[in-house]
Parts: sequence; C-alpha cells; structure tokens
Amino acid sequence: MRISPRAPWVAGVAVAALALVPATASAGSQRTAAPHADAAASGQAVTAATTTASVDAYYAAAEGKTGAALKTALHDIIKTQSKVTYDGVWNALKVTDQDPANPNNVILVYSGRSQSKSANGGGANDWNREHVWAKSHGDFGTATGPGTDLHHLRPEDVTVNSTRGNKDFDMGGSPVAEAPGSFTDSDSFEPRDAVKGDVARMLLYMAVRYDGGDGFANLEVNDKVDNGSAPAIGRISVLKQWNQQDPPDAFEQRRNQVIFDQFQHNRNPFIDHPEWVNSIW
Repeated sequence: MRISPRAPWVAGVAVAALALVPATASAGSQRTAAPHADAAASGQAVTAATTTASVDAYYAAAEGKTGAALKTALHDIIKTQSKVTYDGVWNALKVTDQDPANPNNVILVYSGRSQSKSANGGGANDWNREHVWAKSHGDFGTATGPGTDLHHLRPEDVTVNSTRGNKDFDMGGSPVAEAPGSFTDSDSFEPRDAVKGDVARMLLYMAVRYDGGDGFANLEVNDKVDNGSAPAIGRISVLKQWNQQDPPDAFEQRRNQVIFDQFQHNRNPFIDHPEWVNSIW
C-alpha cells in the first residue's frame, strides 16, 4: 500500500517539514514579485515530493500487508529508535508540543491550554509529563523505553493529570475541571474532541511498538475498561471511532515529524496512515 501524494496526511507531513525550515530573508526584504512566488511554490512542491518519497520508503516493508502481518511489519519498522531519558522528556516536550502561536509556550493535551514552557514541575498549576498509555498498564514506570517514549508523552496540567490517573479511555462521565470538553468517571476518561484521534493513535502506536520482545510487557488494546495493572488499555471500539472522528491535524503531524527528525527517529504510523487502524483492528 503506497501513500498517494494527494493524501491529506502526506500533505500535512510536508507542511510540517516545511515549517521546520528557518526563513533566511531579512525582515525588511520585499518579496512581492510574481517570480518569487512561483519559485517558492516550486520549492514547496519539490520538498513535498521529497517528503512523500521519504515516508513511502520508511514504510516500504509494510506495503501491501493487512491484519497481523501489517502489525508485525510496522513493529519491525518503528522499533528502531533512539531513546530519551525521563529527565530529557522535559526539554523534548517543550519542542514537540510548542504552541504554534507562541514559541514560549506548550499546548496541554487534555486542557488545550497554552502555558509557559518554564511552568513545568509538581505544583498544582504547573504542567508535567502525562503518560497517555498509563505507565501502570504493564508496570513499565518511567523506564527508558515505553516510560519515556515521546509518541505517547504529552504536557498536561498537574491536577488534570492526577484526575486522569491510570484510567482507560471511554465516553461519558462528569466534566473535568481545567480541561473543558473532557469527562471522567470511576474507570474511564474522555478527552476533548480536538485530541480524541491523537489519543487513539498514541495508544495504538504503543500497542504496535511494544510487543514483549525487548524486555517490556506486550502492550495490547482491548474493548474493556478498568484494566488495572494489566498490560492492556481500552476501549478499542471507542478508539477506532475517535481515529475516524478526529483525523490527524497539522499540530499532530508536525509533532510526529519533530520526534522523527530530532529525537527518536521513528514515526507513529497511524498519523501517517490513519486507515491502517481498521486494517489491523
């Protein structure tokens, strides 16, 4: 299965890659002539084609596969990665989750709040490191590997992080203070609509990346809640709905590219190929 250059997630990856290229023109430069615009468009087209080819090449071993064979092929691709220490996660999140409108801030995943990068720590209104795949589900703690994998670690308000705890993901419950649009009950958490797909794709990445072969538990998604310390998280039926409801946006695509380029050098395949979710589950 090859990626079409017209696919919207590929276009987003290309835009994300372009966003990482610093501008070289001075602030006073005049760039209004049509030839400059044509040159810029031409350059973007070349960059987009190059990015598409690179992503195609990255997933070449998974091409044409479905089901369990696709899951195995993707695991073999994404398990090759650099690892970040748990202390290193602080600085990494300041890059991966930077607010596009304010480079001094990060966006908190459930709250949606833009908050100063320096306001991180353990205080009630600080942000800290949220394990979207709760670290007790498989008992990997903060060990280098699943405990520090940036593909499922996000900034979040300390209080909201505590409210989510190690709950599975499902629909319903009472509103979460400081996280508008999020809900929780005794055994599950529902994130705001804008990141429902993000949450689903992060969890499914973890279920593919960690299969028990590298000293950690075999992480799996199932269709239940209250999984406790089992190396499982749910509900897969809801996560599949969220993947469809909230496709990858520019923020999520940029984040995937930054993790690949600057930190772990592996990708979340479900951001590049959201249709693979239904191919596997």
